[in-house]
Amino acid sequence: MGKSYSVYLPSYSIGPDCYKEIPAIVKRYGKTAVLVGGKTALEKATAAIQEGVAGSELEIIGNVWYGGNATYENVDMLMENELVQKADMIFGVGGGRAADCCKVLADKMGKPLFNFPTLASNCASSTALCVMYKPDGSMAGYYYRPRCCDHIFINTQIIAEAPAKLFWAGIGDAMSKEFEVKLACRGVTLKHSPLMGLNISGSCTSPLLDYGKQALQDCENNVVSDAIQEVALDIIISTGIVSNLVISGTDYYYNASLAHCFYNSYTKLPQSHNHLHGEVVSFGVLVLLTCDERLEERDMLAKFHKDLGLPVTLAEMDITPEDVEVILDDAPHHLDWTKTPYEMTRERFKKAIFDMDAYGKTL
Repeated sequence: MGKSYSVYLPSYSIGPDCYKEIPAIVKRYGKTAVLVGGKTALEKATAAIQEGVAGSELEIIGNVWYGGNATYENVDMLMENELVQKADMIFGVGGGRAADCCKVLADKMGKPLFNFPTLASNCASSTALCVMYKPDGSMAGYYYRPRCCDHIFINTQIIAEAPAKLFWAGIGDAMSKEFEVKLACRGVTLKHSPLMGLNISGSCTSPLLDYGKQALQDCENNVVSDAIQEVALDIIISTGIVSNLVISGTDYYYNASLAHCFYNSYTKLPQSHNHLHGEVVSFGVLVLLTCDERLEERDMLAKFHKDLGLPVTLAEMDITPEDVEVILDDAPHHLDWTKTPYEMTRERFKKAIFDMDAYGKTL
Protein backbone atom coordinates (compact mmCIF):
# COMPACT_ATOMS: atom_id res chain seq x y z
CA MET A 1 0.00 0.00 0.00
CA GLY A 2 1.37 3.43 -0.96
CA LYS A 3 1.81 5.96 1.82
CA SER A 4 -0.40 9.03 2.19
CA TYR A 5 0.96 12.40 1.17
CA SER A 6 -0.17 15.90 0.18
CA VAL A 7 0.93 18.07 -2.73
CA TYR A 8 0.59 21.86 -2.74
CA LEU A 9 1.00 23.91 -5.88
CA PRO A 10 1.14 27.71 -6.07
CA SER A 11 -1.95 29.73 -6.84
CA TYR A 12 -1.44 33.25 -8.13
CA SER A 13 -2.86 36.48 -9.48
CA ILE A 14 -0.93 38.43 -12.11
CA GLY A 15 -1.24 41.77 -13.85
CA PRO A 16 -0.81 45.48 -13.18
CA ASP A 17 -4.07 45.60 -11.17
CA CYS A 18 -3.85 42.25 -9.40
CA TYR A 19 -3.65 43.80 -5.92
CA LYS A 20 -7.38 44.54 -6.22
CA GLU A 21 -7.87 40.79 -5.73
CA ILE A 22 -6.24 40.78 -2.28
CA PRO A 23 -9.35 41.26 -0.08
CA ALA A 24 -11.39 38.50 -1.73
CA ILE A 25 -8.53 36.01 -1.68
CA VAL A 26 -7.22 36.54 1.86
CA LYS A 27 -10.48 37.19 3.76
CA ARG A 28 -10.75 33.57 4.95
CA TYR A 29 -7.40 33.83 6.72
CA GLY A 30 -7.96 36.80 9.04
CA LYS A 31 -8.42 40.53 9.21
CA THR A 32 -4.91 41.89 9.83
CA ALA A 33 -1.67 41.58 7.91
CA VAL A 34 1.89 42.79 8.36
CA LEU A 35 4.16 43.51 5.39
CA VAL A 36 7.61 41.94 5.82
CA GLY A 37 10.26 42.48 3.20
CA GLY A 38 13.15 44.44 1.77
CA LYS A 39 13.43 48.19 2.27
CA THR A 40 13.19 49.07 -1.42
CA ALA A 41 10.47 46.50 -2.02
CA LEU A 42 8.36 47.92 0.80
CA GLU A 43 8.84 51.42 -0.61
CA LYS A 44 7.69 50.25 -4.04
CA ALA A 45 4.75 48.07 -3.03
CA THR A 46 3.24 49.37 0.22
CA ALA A 47 1.12 52.13 -1.31
CA ALA A 48 -0.15 49.81 -4.07
CA ILE A 49 -1.06 47.11 -1.53
CA GLN A 50 -2.82 49.69 0.66
CA GLU A 51 -4.74 50.89 -2.40
CA GLY A 52 -5.66 47.32 -3.27
CA VAL A 53 -7.22 46.66 0.15
CA ALA A 54 -8.87 50.09 0.53
CA GLY A 55 -12.52 49.84 1.48
CA SER A 56 -12.24 46.24 2.64
CA GLU A 57 -12.22 44.76 6.12
CA LEU A 58 -8.53 43.91 5.83
CA GLU A 59 -6.13 46.09 7.82
CA ILE A 60 -2.43 46.42 7.07
CA ILE A 61 -1.03 47.05 10.56
CA GLY A 62 2.49 48.01 9.49
CA ASN A 63 5.61 46.97 7.64
CA VAL A 64 8.83 45.44 8.91
CA TRP A 65 12.25 45.13 7.28
CA TYR A 66 13.21 41.46 7.07
CA GLY A 67 16.85 42.04 7.97
CA GLY A 68 18.53 41.96 4.57
CA ASN A 69 19.21 38.24 4.17
CA ALA A 70 17.50 34.88 4.55
CA THR A 71 19.18 33.85 7.81
CA TYR A 72 17.85 32.03 10.84
CA GLU A 73 19.06 34.98 12.92
CA ASN A 74 16.72 37.27 10.99
CA VAL A 75 13.86 34.79 11.36
CA ASP A 76 14.41 34.81 15.13
CA MET A 77 14.49 38.61 15.13
CA LEU A 78 11.21 38.81 13.22
CA MET A 79 9.52 36.29 15.50
CA GLU A 80 10.13 38.70 18.38
CA ASN A 81 8.63 41.66 16.50
CA GLU A 82 5.36 42.87 18.03
CA LEU A 83 3.69 43.60 14.68
CA VAL A 84 4.57 40.15 13.35
CA GLN A 85 3.22 38.52 16.50
CA LYS A 86 -0.01 40.55 16.34
CA ALA A 87 -0.87 40.07 12.63
CA ASP A 88 -3.17 37.28 11.46
CA MET A 89 -1.21 36.99 8.19
CA ILE A 90 2.24 37.69 6.84
CA PHE A 91 2.60 39.42 3.48
CA GLY A 92 6.12 38.68 2.17
CA VAL A 93 7.26 41.54 -0.05
CA GLY A 94 10.40 41.57 -2.19
CA GLY A 95 12.87 39.27 -3.90
CA GLY A 96 14.04 35.74 -3.28
CA ARG A 97 15.83 36.13 0.02
CA ALA A 98 12.99 38.13 1.53
CA ALA A 99 10.55 35.47 0.33
CA ASP A 100 12.62 32.63 1.80
CA CYS A 101 13.00 34.43 5.11
CA CYS A 102 9.23 35.05 5.29
CA LYS A 103 8.51 31.44 4.34
CA VAL A 104 10.53 30.13 7.27
CA LEU A 105 9.08 32.81 9.56
CA ALA A 106 5.47 31.98 8.67
CA ASP A 107 6.12 28.25 8.98
CA LYS A 108 7.66 28.58 12.44
CA MET A 109 4.84 30.85 13.62
CA GLY A 110 2.03 28.88 12.00
CA LYS A 111 0.70 31.94 10.17
CA PRO A 112 -0.79 32.18 6.66
CA LEU A 113 1.66 33.59 4.11
CA PHE A 114 0.98 35.58 0.97
CA ASN A 115 3.89 36.54 -1.25
CA PHE A 116 4.28 39.75 -3.25
CA PRO A 117 7.33 39.46 -5.51
CA THR A 118 8.46 42.94 -6.53
CA LEU A 119 10.87 41.59 -9.13
CA ALA A 120 11.14 38.48 -11.26
CA SER A 121 14.53 37.17 -10.18
CA ASN A 122 13.74 33.58 -9.08
CA CYS A 123 10.93 31.20 -8.06
CA ALA A 124 11.28 31.64 -4.28
CA SER A 125 7.82 33.19 -3.94
CA SER A 126 6.14 30.00 -5.17
CA THR A 127 8.25 27.21 -3.69
CA ALA A 128 8.11 25.38 -0.40
CA LEU A 129 11.91 25.07 -0.40
CA CYS A 130 13.78 27.85 1.44
CA VAL A 131 17.44 28.57 0.71
CA MET A 132 19.05 29.84 3.91
CA TYR A 133 22.34 31.65 4.42
CA LYS A 134 24.77 32.30 7.24
CA PRO A 135 25.36 35.87 8.44
CA ASP A 136 28.61 35.95 6.44
CA GLY A 137 26.65 35.32 3.22
CA SER A 138 27.71 31.72 2.67
CA MET A 139 25.04 29.08 2.30
CA ALA A 140 23.60 27.53 5.47
CA GLY A 141 21.46 24.88 3.74
CA TYR A 142 17.86 24.16 2.80
CA TYR A 143 14.76 24.52 4.98
CA TYR A 144 11.82 22.40 3.83
CA ARG A 145 8.36 23.82 4.45
CA PRO A 146 5.52 21.30 4.14
CA ARG A 147 3.80 23.55 1.59
CA CYS A 148 4.20 26.66 -0.54
CA CYS A 149 2.60 29.97 0.44
CA ASP A 150 -1.17 30.45 0.31
CA HIS A 151 -1.22 32.74 -2.76
CA ILE A 152 1.09 34.94 -4.84
CA PHE A 153 0.29 38.41 -6.17
CA ILE A 154 2.50 39.27 -9.16
CA ASN A 155 2.14 42.95 -9.98
CA THR A 156 3.63 43.33 -13.45
CA GLN A 157 3.71 47.12 -13.17
CA ILE A 158 6.04 46.91 -10.18
CA ILE A 159 8.13 44.20 -11.85
CA ALA A 160 8.47 46.30 -15.03
CA GLU A 161 9.74 49.20 -12.90
CA ALA A 162 12.24 47.06 -10.96
CA PRO A 163 15.94 47.15 -11.83
CA ALA A 164 16.40 45.41 -15.18
CA LYS A 165 19.57 43.72 -13.89
CA LEU A 166 17.49 41.69 -11.43
CA PHE A 167 15.10 40.64 -14.20
CA TRP A 168 18.18 39.71 -16.25
CA ALA A 169 19.44 37.51 -13.42
CA GLY A 170 15.99 35.94 -13.14
CA ILE A 171 16.22 34.78 -16.73
CA GLY A 172 19.59 33.22 -15.92
CA ASP A 173 18.20 31.40 -12.88
CA ALA A 174 15.09 30.08 -14.64
CA MET A 175 17.24 28.77 -17.49
CA SER A 176 18.60 26.15 -15.10
CA LYS A 177 15.33 24.42 -14.28
CA GLU A 178 14.80 22.13 -17.26
CA PHE A 179 18.46 21.17 -17.58
CA GLU A 180 19.01 20.46 -13.87
CA VAL A 181 15.78 18.54 -13.31
CA LYS A 182 16.28 16.39 -16.39
CA LEU A 183 19.83 15.57 -15.36
CA ALA A 184 18.85 14.80 -11.76
CA CYS A 185 15.99 12.54 -12.91
CA ARG A 186 17.84 10.69 -15.65
CA GLY A 187 17.78 6.96 -15.06
CA VAL A 188 15.39 7.23 -12.09
CA THR A 189 12.01 5.49 -12.01
CA LEU A 190 9.71 8.34 -11.06
CA LYS A 191 6.30 8.22 -9.44
CA HIS A 192 3.46 10.63 -10.07
CA SER A 193 4.57 13.97 -8.59
CA PRO A 194 8.22 14.03 -9.70
CA LEU A 195 7.19 12.63 -13.08
CA MET A 196 4.82 15.58 -13.54
CA GLY A 197 7.56 17.93 -12.42
CA LEU A 198 10.00 16.45 -14.90
CA ASN A 199 7.58 16.94 -17.76
CA ILE A 200 6.56 20.45 -16.75
CA SER A 201 10.24 21.38 -16.57
CA GLY A 202 10.28 20.97 -20.34
CA SER A 203 8.14 24.11 -20.63
CA CYS A 204 10.56 26.32 -18.69
CA THR A 205 13.16 27.07 -21.35
CA SER A 206 11.29 28.08 -24.51
CA PRO A 207 9.55 31.17 -23.04
CA LEU A 208 12.95 32.52 -22.00
CA LEU A 209 14.36 31.98 -25.49
CA ASP A 210 11.22 33.33 -27.19
CA TYR A 211 10.47 36.35 -24.99
CA GLY A 212 13.58 36.92 -22.89
CA LYS A 213 15.34 39.55 -24.97
CA GLN A 214 12.17 41.58 -25.57
CA ALA A 215 11.12 41.29 -21.93
CA LEU A 216 14.51 42.54 -20.77
CA GLN A 217 14.27 45.54 -23.11
CA ASP A 218 10.76 46.27 -21.85
CA CYS A 219 11.97 46.11 -18.26
CA GLU A 220 14.81 48.49 -19.08
CA ASN A 221 12.15 50.88 -20.45
CA ASN A 222 9.70 50.20 -17.56
CA VAL A 223 7.01 49.05 -19.99
CA VAL A 224 4.41 46.48 -18.93
CA SER A 225 4.14 44.01 -21.80
CA ASP A 226 3.07 40.52 -22.78
CA ALA A 227 6.76 39.60 -22.94
CA ILE A 228 7.34 40.69 -19.34
CA GLN A 229 4.26 38.78 -18.20
CA GLU A 230 5.29 35.58 -20.00
CA VAL A 231 8.84 35.67 -18.66
CA ALA A 232 7.72 36.63 -15.14
CA LEU A 233 5.32 33.67 -15.11
CA ASP A 234 8.12 31.41 -16.26
CA ILE A 235 10.60 32.66 -13.65
CA ILE A 236 8.19 32.78 -10.71
CA ILE A 237 5.48 30.21 -11.42
CA SER A 238 6.56 27.57 -13.95
CA THR A 239 9.87 26.85 -12.27
CA GLY A 240 8.18 27.02 -8.86
CA ILE A 241 5.59 24.44 -9.79
CA VAL A 242 8.39 22.14 -10.91
CA SER A 243 10.26 22.64 -7.65
CA ASN A 244 7.23 21.79 -5.56
CA LEU A 245 6.70 18.58 -7.53
CA VAL A 246 10.29 17.31 -7.58
CA ILE A 247 11.04 17.91 -3.88
CA SER A 248 9.52 15.93 -1.05
CA GLY A 249 11.52 16.71 2.07
CA THR A 250 13.96 13.88 2.67
CA ASP A 251 12.06 11.42 0.40
CA TYR A 252 13.37 12.73 -2.90
CA TYR A 253 15.07 15.78 -4.35
CA TYR A 254 15.52 16.35 -8.09
CA ASN A 255 15.28 20.15 -8.09
CA ALA A 256 18.89 21.08 -8.81
CA SER A 257 22.18 19.69 -9.96
CA LEU A 258 25.52 21.06 -11.09
CA ALA A 259 24.40 24.59 -11.99
CA HIS A 260 23.28 25.37 -8.45
CA CYS A 261 26.15 23.35 -7.02
CA PHE A 262 28.47 25.76 -8.84
CA TYR A 263 26.62 28.75 -7.38
CA ASN A 264 26.38 27.36 -3.85
CA SER A 265 30.15 26.81 -3.74
CA TYR A 266 30.74 30.21 -5.35
CA THR A 267 29.20 31.80 -2.22
CA LYS A 268 32.39 30.78 -0.40
CA LEU A 269 34.26 33.48 -2.34
CA PRO A 270 34.28 37.06 -1.03
CA GLN A 271 33.50 38.46 -4.48
CA SER A 272 30.24 36.49 -4.56
CA HIS A 273 28.58 39.54 -2.98
CA ASN A 274 29.22 41.43 -6.22
CA HIS A 275 27.33 39.05 -8.49
CA LEU A 276 23.69 37.97 -8.56
CA HIS A 277 22.40 34.45 -7.91
CA GLY A 278 20.88 33.95 -11.37
CA GLU A 279 23.91 35.48 -13.05
CA VAL A 280 26.19 32.81 -11.58
CA VAL A 281 23.66 30.00 -12.00
CA SER A 282 23.43 30.83 -15.71
CA PHE A 283 27.13 30.06 -16.08
CA GLY A 284 26.59 26.93 -14.00
CA VAL A 285 24.06 25.73 -16.58
CA LEU A 286 26.74 26.00 -19.28
CA VAL A 287 29.14 24.05 -17.04
CA LEU A 288 26.45 21.38 -16.54
CA LEU A 289 25.94 20.96 -20.28
CA THR A 290 29.70 20.84 -20.82
CA CYS A 291 30.11 18.22 -18.11
CA ASP A 292 27.26 16.20 -19.61
CA GLU A 293 28.89 16.46 -23.05
CA ARG A 294 25.83 18.13 -24.62
CA LEU A 295 27.90 20.62 -26.53
CA GLU A 296 25.38 21.48 -29.24
CA GLU A 297 22.83 22.58 -26.60
CA ARG A 298 25.56 24.35 -24.66
CA ASP A 299 26.74 26.29 -27.69
CA MET A 300 23.18 27.40 -28.53
CA LEU A 301 22.53 28.48 -24.96
CA ALA A 302 25.92 30.17 -24.57
CA LYS A 303 25.23 32.33 -27.60
CA PHE A 304 21.86 33.32 -26.13
CA HIS A 305 23.55 34.15 -22.82
CA LYS A 306 26.21 36.17 -24.61
CA ASP A 307 23.50 38.12 -26.44
CA LEU A 308 21.82 38.96 -23.13
CA GLY A 309 25.09 39.78 -21.39
CA LEU A 310 24.98 36.79 -19.05
CA PRO A 311 28.45 35.44 -18.17
CA VAL A 312 30.12 32.92 -20.45
CA THR A 313 33.60 33.15 -18.86
CA LEU A 314 34.98 32.93 -15.34
CA ALA A 315 36.46 36.42 -15.51
CA GLU A 316 32.98 37.94 -15.88
CA MET A 317 32.27 36.69 -12.34
CA ASP A 318 35.72 37.68 -11.04
CA ILE A 319 36.74 34.03 -10.67
CA THR A 320 40.44 33.21 -10.86
CA PRO A 321 41.93 29.73 -11.36
CA GLU A 322 42.72 29.75 -7.62
CA ASP A 323 39.07 30.52 -6.88
CA VAL A 324 38.02 27.50 -8.92
CA GLU A 325 39.98 25.35 -6.47
CA VAL A 326 37.88 26.80 -3.62
CA ILE A 327 34.71 25.95 -5.55
CA LEU A 328 35.99 22.42 -6.19
CA ASP A 329 36.86 21.93 -2.52
CA ASP A 330 33.35 22.92 -1.45
CA ALA A 331 31.17 21.44 -4.20
CA PRO A 332 31.06 17.81 -2.94
CA HIS A 333 29.55 19.02 0.35
CA HIS A 334 26.31 20.07 -1.35
CA LEU A 335 23.31 17.84 -2.07
CA ASP A 336 23.25 19.09 -5.67
CA TRP A 337 26.63 17.47 -6.29
CA THR A 338 25.05 14.01 -6.04
CA LYS A 339 22.24 14.76 -8.52
CA THR A 340 23.80 13.33 -11.65
CA PRO A 341 23.28 9.93 -13.31
CA TYR A 342 27.01 9.25 -12.97
CA GLU A 343 29.55 9.65 -10.21
CA MET A 344 30.83 13.19 -10.03
CA THR A 345 34.52 13.76 -9.50
CA ARG A 346 36.59 16.82 -8.83
CA GLU A 347 38.50 16.40 -12.06
CA ARG A 348 35.38 16.02 -14.16
CA PHE A 349 33.83 19.19 -12.70
CA LYS A 350 37.13 21.07 -13.02
CA LYS A 351 37.50 20.11 -16.66
CA ALA A 352 33.92 21.19 -17.42
CA ILE A 353 34.46 24.58 -15.76
CA PHE A 354 37.67 25.34 -17.64
CA ASP A 355 36.40 23.89 -20.92
CA MET A 356 33.37 26.17 -20.73
CA ASP A 357 35.55 29.14 -19.87
CA ALA A 358 37.74 28.40 -22.89
CA TYR A 359 34.70 28.14 -25.18
CA GLY A 360 33.22 31.33 -23.73
CA LYS A 361 36.36 33.24 -24.63
CA THR A 362 35.77 32.40 -28.28
CA LEU A 363 32.33 34.01 -28.40
